[in-house]
Amino acid sequence: MLFAVQFQDDPNKLATRQQYLQSHIDWLDQNADLVLVGGSLRKSPDDEPVGGLWIVNAETKEAVQQLIETDPFWIQGLRISVEILYWSKAFEERKVPV
Repeated sequence: MLFAVQFQDDPNKLATRQQYLQSHIDWLDQNADLVLVGGSLRKSPDDEPVGGLWIVNAETKEAVQQLIETDPFWIQGLRISVEILYWSKAFEERKVPV
């Protein structure tokens, strides 16, 4: 089952993001079978990130929540909110360009 996961970051913790970014990237790489697409969200391309967006393949919403709780960004308190939504992908054959 596919899920869209949107995070909002604590704007007072940009140093936390910078400090744990490589750990977070490594964690995403280790969980590439579950987190199919991930990236930061910004108000404009040059702004600091305000959150993140993932597409996750998991059996249940609870499994997604358990996964999130192992992410270094979550553990270090960067995220102030998360929304997990079921996602129905249209155009199954289309892929995200790299």
